[in-house]
Amino acid sequence: MKNESSYLPAGLPIPVAEADGLSAPYLAGLQQGRLLVQRCTHCGCWQFGPEWICHQCHAFDPAWVEVAPEGRIYSWERVWHPVHPALRERCPYVAVLVELPQAGNVRMVGNLLGDPMQDVRIGADVVGVYEHHPETSPPHSLLQWRLR
Repeated sequence: MKNESSYLPAGLPIPVAEADGLSAPYLAGLQQGRLLVQRCTHCGCWQFGPEWICHQCHAFDPAWVEVAPEGRIYSWERVWHPVHPALRERCPYVAVLVELPQAGNVRMVGNLLGDPMQDVRIGADVVGVYEHHPETSPPHSLLQWRLR
């Protein structure tokens, strides 16, 4: 089992907000141990990834709402071929698409912690785990997932 305090190896690009700051609230929330998802203040539609307008009614500036980092596996893949040179020695690993019932069933991609050869099933409950990296410049945090 990989070290879960730092699941990913050094050398990967650090997630930073776009120049326009669109994802800055999401990334800041992760650093505070909070999962923030956009929700339209006009029609109530949930959405992820971040956008300047609502996917449903096209109103501007959806709000950021805190939700529990809990969901279920919608899809998954055991990754055997590294997508970045820093991951060369870390394969296989399990990538999951997690559906968040408390946020209108929006879905987000993440890593599933634990044994990369573990049994994984669609619909399994997962809980988010925050991985903080205060030592990087700039500091950043990631949201990983663990089977409940």
